Amino acid sequence: MDHAAVLRDFDEQMRRDHPAGTGTRVERDERVTRVLSTGDGWNGVVWSDLKTASADTVIADQIRRFGAVSEPWEWKHYSYDGPADLPSRLRSAGFVPDQAEALMVAEIAELRLDTPPPAGVELVPVRDDEGAAAVVRVHDEVFGGDHAAIGVAILAGLESQPPAVEAVLAVAGGVAVSAGRVEFPPDRDFASLWGGGTLRQWRGRGIFRSLVAHRARLASERGYRYLQVDASPDSRPILGRLGFAELAMTTPYEFHGPQD
Repeated sequence: MDHAAVLRDFDEQMRRDHPAGTGTRVERDERVTRVLSTGDGWNGVVWSDLKTASADTVIADQIRRFGAVSEPWEWKHYSYDGPADLPSRLRSAGFVPDQAEALMVAEIAELRLDTPPPAGVELVPVRDDEGAAAVVRVHDEVFGGDHAAIGVAILAGLESQPPAVEAVLAVAGGVAVSAGRVEFPPDRDFASLWGGGTLRQWRGRGIFRSLVAHRARLASERGYRYLQVDASPDSRPILGRLGFAELAMTTPYEFHGPQD
């Protein structure tokens, strides 16, 4: 895989020309691409190409544009975004960085797709409200916080044909112990993996790997060439062993308003 070429394609297809999802609107300016949710979904800047002389002005413009958003919104910064001092400019403008993650990409044809779950664990596709609620419960326990919006997005994605989002549960003894989803943006080369959280007592048994393989098969059947994931420090080494390459680092900067 030509890492530089894949990163250029990702930047154009998934950031600059960010696909609009259910309940979202994408706005594209010369220097910025924004996503605005019509409900409780994610809001923020997904792409920027700023020049040193005008960076602070563009940042201020985005703060005004998102002024009506009730929830904190994010500026999704990638390690190759310019100018080089953009992170410090964002912090000065009132943004607070969260945990950095690795942008990892794999060519699906190079992945092993025959990785079953461990004995006693079954992979169950999410097809209804009950399944979406189980995904939310797993994510709340694994990652903390309230992930109700993910359940709403899963159900909304199931309304289209073919589904724009497919989620899967790993179930043991009738209890969901892990969950993840894959998103299928139309007319793109990249499908995106999200979630993949496993309850602590079930980690280290190969469930994560089986969830990745299952979702990779779904993407392959749809004709996607690549899988993309924002990998946490815990999942990064596992994904690396599975064949994913680290192309950049990405950090969400959440806007909290001017700092005293």
